[in-house]
Amino acid sequence: MLSERRLQVLRAIVQDYVGTEEPVGSKALTERHSLGVSPATVRNDMAALEDEGYIAQPHTSAGRIPTDKGYRLFVDKLAGVKPMTAPERRAIQNFLEGAVDLDDVVARTVRLLAQLTRQVAVVQYPSLTRSTVRHVELLSLAPARVMLVLITDTGRVEQRVVDCPAPFGEASLADLRARLNSRVANRRFADVPSLVEDLPEAFDHEDRGTVSTVLSTLLETLVEENEERLMIGGTANLTRFGHDFPLTIRPVLEALEEQVVLLKLLGEAQDPGVTVRIGHENAHEGLNSTSVVSVGYGSGGEAVAKLGVVGPTRMDYPGTMGAVRAVARYVGQILAES
Repeated sequence: MLSERRLQVLRAIVQDYVGTEEPVGSKALTERHSLGVSPATVRNDMAALEDEGYIAQPHTSAGRIPTDKGYRLFVDKLAGVKPMTAPERRAIQNFLEGAVDLDDVVARTVRLLAQLTRQVAVVQYPSLTRSTVRHVELLSLAPARVMLVLITDTGRVEQRVVDCPAPFGEASLADLRARLNSRVANRRFADVPSLVEDLPEAFDHEDRGTVSTVLSTLLETLVEENEERLMIGGTANLTRFGHDFPLTIRPVLEALEEQVVLLKLLGEAQDPGVTVRIGHENAHEGLNSTSVVSVGYGSGGEAVAKLGVVGPTRMDYPGTMGAVRAVARYVGQILAES
């Protein structure tokens, strides 16, 4: 266990290095921070921190910089989440409230996160595997053609045209719509198949084929839309941090192009809290020079997806964690109200 004084020294090194981009020396630390000890004592503390792997000395400098281990301790023990100011919160709310549909919500969220943090923003679409049905609408397009519209609790709208085996009257369509919604509204997607399997038996023999066709299309829609989708933005922000990547930025950009990698980075949506993965904690080798800050979002207090940012390990962790958490909270409110 590090002493409280050495923890203070580590905190000061992280703060100065993130702010100045320059390796930090003992003289600068004592001048900028009220550590209450002499430069010689700070030098001894820095030597101990280096021995334990929390800071390192770049070969071109007399100063020290934090290691992945040092950043991890900073995040776990030393960094509070920086709260957003009232004007910042209002700006977030106003920007996101103008969204017209789920695609617009996700696009605005990506743009907002990239602007707030000046990092790469990644937003996962709400997973239908964790969604519930809000409403199923059935519209007659022709005597034997029906439009099926599936609306979820997270604002997703899926439309399918159903070619029926026989003409289906308006009265029968209204009956099917009412019976279907009475069974599946506000129920989880995973529960829908068992809830509707005997529904055709409630209709006259000549209508059962059409009812079965409509139900098959509904179930196919649930399966088709189970694939995870995400949106990424602000990749150009990485060019501001060229010297933060030891060899080249190329492995980072290549990793960001792989959706599977990004989904693994964000982690499981069931974990709603803020998660920070630093440097080599990221399994993908191309992202070993980055940190990922992510959090779950959703309506009703349950996370249905993740959003987050990717940037260099030399990151303003308190500010980034605060921004990611605040944006997730507002996105959740919008989904709940949509």
